[in-house]
Amino acid sequence: MANNRHAVSAPLGGSLVNAVTLTCGVLIALMVAVLAVRFLFGLGAVTGLNDGYPWGIWVVVDVIIGSAFACGGFSVAMLVYIFNRGEYHPLVRPALLASLFGYTLAAAGVIFDLGRWWNVWNMFWPGSINPNSVMFEVAVCITLYVIVMWIEFSPVVFEQLGKQDARNKVGKAMFFFIALGTVLPMMHQSSLGTLLVVMGVQIHPLWQTPILPLLYLLTAITMGYAVVLFESCLASSAYRRRIEMHMLTPLAKVMLGFLAVYVVVRLGDLLVRGALPKAFVPSVEALMFWLEMACFIAPLILIGAESNRRNPARLFLAGVLLMLGGALLRLNGFLIGYETNVDGAGGFTYFPTLAEILVTAGMFAIEVLGYIIITRRFPVLPREEAIH
Repeated sequence: MANNRHAVSAPLGGSLVNAVTLTCGVLIALMVAVLAVRFLFGLGAVTGLNDGYPWGIWVVVDVIIGSAFACGGFSVAMLVYIFNRGEYHPLVRPALLASLFGYTLAAAGVIFDLGRWWNVWNMFWPGSINPNSVMFEVAVCITLYVIVMWIEFSPVVFEQLGKQDARNKVGKAMFFFIALGTVLPMMHQSSLGTLLVVMGVQIHPLWQTPILPLLYLLTAITMGYAVVLFESCLASSAYRRRIEMHMLTPLAKVMLGFLAVYVVVRLGDLLVRGALPKAFVPSVEALMFWLEMACFIAPLILIGAESNRRNPARLFLAGVLLMLGGALLRLNGFLIGYETNVDGAGGFTYFPTLAEILVTAGMFAIEVLGYIIITRRFPVLPREEAIH
């Protein structure tokens, strides 16, 4: 592998108190207050959920979309360890850190949304296990993946604490955890698409297809690279560091490859199923579909040319658009294109309450605050002098 694989990481240092961390602290405090009411008085006290919409943004945004945003670690690890592209190794730690927070918070978000949250352990109890359940497979894979990521990140902690022996011991078994860390996300990201497949006619034809597992996996990988672009550009600006264009430019090309495959498969599936005419029927679903597709197609135009991929602003915008496109694919399938008024049932509507929005904002605030604290106190980002 390239020598970049052994690039030295170092804590950034600096104050942890600034406008961003204080704002995050306020949002987290509001989230804790809402959750206190939720756990004391139930979901009905703070959410807009009902019998027709048993899940809302706490599942769709915090878990389904949040875990897709957290695929950066998996996507970069796949390049470095499977395709032997060692030049991307400096991106592994920051991508893994973002993934670690994203998945850990997604796992917590599931508990927030469970009516009888105190029975969450039941899904792992041998007498309660349902091997035919898609939700069971997703729950097991995500739980194992969170554990695997903490183990993968542990060398960073041991390195900072000076525990070289512990770091070396974990390092000897790391190949096993890296392999698990590649397989597990593939399993549960595709299975999140299967959740919609089993809902049948309740899902609008624009998002109901047997190949949803493939579409969700392709977009999860693409979103992972998009998040790396987004995070690298934002971190270089916030921390006044040189942007890693020598890695981001070729990484964007890899991302576009996955994106092109996705767009061809997505449109081809709509044509084969005869569902594309639904996109031209005036409706909220059609509007959201075209917005979703615009977010996926725009980056192909924006950074399709090699010269454009050398422009940090274009890379950042392309990353944001792809993150938004992947988020809309999931939001549209699970909420916008989800129809409960079938088989005689009707009258159900859902819109998130302020309390739900505050919890979701608080979850993302934890991730931002955690990223700032750990990058400033632990060796995550490559060692570099700040740009003054």
